[in-house]
Amino acid sequence: MAATETLVIRRGVRLRTWATAVLSLSLLLALVRIFEVGDNQSAQTFALVFTAIVAEALPFVLVGAFAAALLEVYVPDRVFERIARLPVALQLPAAATGGFMFPVCECGSVPVARRLIAKGMHPSAGLAFMIASPIFNPIVLGSTWVAYKARGLGLEMVLGRAGVGLVLALVAGWAIGAEGARDLLRPRSDNCDHGYDGSSDSHRGSFTSHLTDDFFYMGKFLILGAALAATMQALVPQTLIGGAASSPLIASLALMAVAFISSLCSEADAFVAVSFTPFPIGSQLAFLVFGPVLDFKLFFLYGATFKKRLLGSLAAIAIPVILAGALWFEVALR
Repeated sequence: MAATETLVIRRGVRLRTWATAVLSLSLLLALVRIFEVGDNQSAQTFALVFTAIVAEALPFVLVGAFAAALLEVYVPDRVFERIARLPVALQLPAAATGGFMFPVCECGSVPVARRLIAKGMHPSAGLAFMIASPIFNPIVLGSTWVAYKARGLGLEMVLGRAGVGLVLALVAGWAIGAEGARDLLRPRSDNCDHGYDGSSDSHRGSFTSHLTDDFFYMGKFLILGAALAATMQALVPQTLIGGAASSPLIASLALMAVAFISSLCSEADAFVAVSFTPFPIGSQLAFLVFGPVLDFKLFFLYGATFKKRLLGSLAAIAIPVILAGALWFEVALR
């Protein structure tokens, strides 16, 4: 009964959210028509870039939400428990590459990592999975290839993203998780009701709920990120962009900051990154690796799951590792 009421409430919230979005969009279109904003070159550029990014990326968001719902509802915990019985030296790379078999976005990887650590997996391995899975999974790598294939860099960007992400996951997991779960996890009761009782009908209802929740949640960040990218293309002076993009180091730091603010889903962020054409390719790689590891929404998810020292430690490791990887990638391509 409680699960049914929760589902009804969620559906009501989603309907109100989308009704508000539709009304806002209708009002915006009416204002554009009244004031003839569409005749402005900047407005046309914004509309073209925004529409292209959303149209290309939205299917990957849906596929990612579908895979995450399958993982959450139908994959039993014993699959993860088998990894926890391996020696730590094997747990770490096995967990880091586990994202290829269990594709989840960065939002889903945080509770999964907590569950793995709580069930006995070494904290280093749990953190490695959390960091690598939003990067090292087939949906993310596939979307990266699709986004960059028109530039002839599909394979290079896939290998660069997977390689730098894997190195970061191994280094950060080993360094941060060494002190043990007690010094890492916030205390919390794991006796929670997941909303289904094991029956096929209940599983289908839970699957549908997870799918729609994840799709709408990730979709709104995609739209915000697409709007940010389109705004940069349309309104930011090219001289300013050229100044930031002239140095690979400054360009990488700038796009890492953009990745933190925009909080994109890793399954669609490549379509935003490829639109930053004035920036060197290495800085675009930094954007693609940094965003799934540290962004504004993850700031709150990490804070609710782990103790405060994780954020500082992860930033202190991620920034130099990603910068080094991005600069090396830039030199290698040249």
